[in-house]
Amino acid sequence: MDTVTGSIMVLIAVAGGALVGAYVRRRLDESQMGSAQQLASQIIEDGKKEAETIRKEAELQAKDTVLKAKSEWEKEAKELRRELQGQERRLIQREENLDRKDRVLETREKEAQQRERELATQEGAIQQREKKVEQLVEEQMARLEQVSGMTGEEARQHLMETMESQARHDAAKRIKQIEDEARESADKKAKEILSLAIQRYAGDYVAEKTVSVVPLPSDEMKGRIIGREGRNIRAIEAAAGIDLIIDDTPEAVIISGFNPVRREVARLALEKLVTDGRIHPARIEEIVQKAEEDVNQSIRESGEQATFDVGVHGIHPEVVKLIGRLKYRTSYGQNILKHSLEVAFLCGVMAAELGINVKQAKRAGLLHDLGKAVDHEVEGSHAMIGADLARKYGESPEIVHAIAAHHEEEKPSSVLAVLVQAADALSGARPGARREMLETYVKRLEELERIGTSFNGVDSCYAIQAGREVRVMVSSDQVSDAHSHVLAKDIAAKIETEMTYPGQIKVNVIRETRAVDYAK
Repeated sequence: MDTVTGSIMVLIAVAGGALVGAYVRRRLDESQMGSAQQLASQIIEDGKKEAETIRKEAELQAKDTVLKAKSEWEKEAKELRRELQGQERRLIQREENLDRKDRVLETREKEAQQRERELATQEGAIQQREKKVEQLVEEQMARLEQVSGMTGEEARQHLMETMESQARHDAAKRIKQIEDEARESADKKAKEILSLAIQRYAGDYVAEKTVSVVPLPSDEMKGRIIGREGRNIRAIEAAAGIDLIIDDTPEAVIISGFNPVRREVARLALEKLVTDGRIHPARIEEIVQKAEEDVNQSIRESGEQATFDVGVHGIHPEVVKLIGRLKYRTSYGQNILKHSLEVAFLCGVMAAELGINVKQAKRAGLLHDLGKAVDHEVEGSHAMIGADLARKYGESPEIVHAIAAHHEEEKPSSVLAVLVQAADALSGARPGARREMLETYVKRLEELERIGTSFNGVDSCYAIQAGREVRVMVSSDQVSDAHSHVLAKDIAAKIETEMTYPGQIKVNVIRETRAVDYAK
């Protein structure tokens, strides 16, 4: 490579010198032909020296390049040898590890084989012992069979049957005894508590409707009540918020309205106007305002008297007013304030018998129908309205829950809630406590029987005990014992959804299977 490079450089120098010489000769020929040859010779000599210098420099550069390439190649070779040596060491280590594991496995295999031999020896010894034991057992069984006259299987079966029969008999006897005792004690205790509660409290009832009748001294007073062009009657209706009915009823005026408080205000105002004799719009407004103040005072006094009679204290003043308003509210002819007092006393008596907080029970009984004081003004059931009012005015969560759960809007989760529910049903179910129109009563009975017969598998349905119980006869082929419980719950749920009724209704599903045969 060095020789070729030098030769190329020499040729380049020579060619360059020739060109330069030719050029110089031509120039010299043109100017001075005499000195041209000398100058050309000098130039050629200089070109040769320069070419030699270039060749030497090229040779030095080529040597440097070769040395660098050689150095790099040696470096790469060293790195390659180092990597190969590292891989060789790793392979040697892996081989040593494999040899070591092989030796460990061989040792373990030998130990396992030794253990297998030991276990085989022990198993043989155990089998020999088992054979001896079996022989001894067979000998003993043979002796026992000879003594008892029964085989071993017959003796075992006889013993098991005897023990099983005795255990079943004892268990059934014990279960029957426990059930009878529990039923008798629970039934007896419940009857004692209810009878005691009924005996210790006897309430009177005030029958009120949605109308009030005001007696008049004479029919001439009707004209004065109506006034010129009816201005007096319009003033009374506007001030009291009720409807005044003046018809052919002799010496009487009918006050109609769903709000019992307004109806009472109108009744008192009209009685005062009739007694006073001065009936005109200004006097009417004055008398109605005075009657309203008197009714509000009466409401407060009634509420305070009710809390005093029950013996509960610390009730919010607004709640006391709501309790007093119940004096003018009825349900199926039963006065709600009287009903609430009765429920409170019944709750107290039963709570004393059960050993729970008597004052708390009375408080819950007194407040259980609190929502009926405003249920004509607020949407929702009176139980939930009463619970919201009790919660608003600081009653305890136990009282609030008892109010909300006494008609199953919430599931009762405390003894107090169940107690209020029972007392409420007992108060409403007492003979003479409530009444309803004959048409409504008959319609309710027909609706109960219709709901009962609307389910599959029902043969007949009868509403008894004044509509407080429904007896449903079902086909034993279509309804099983387990399904009869579900059917009772479904019928009760449908009654709750589709009907409105006082108290509670018992759904009794009856299923009977009869097998008849004759001995000839």
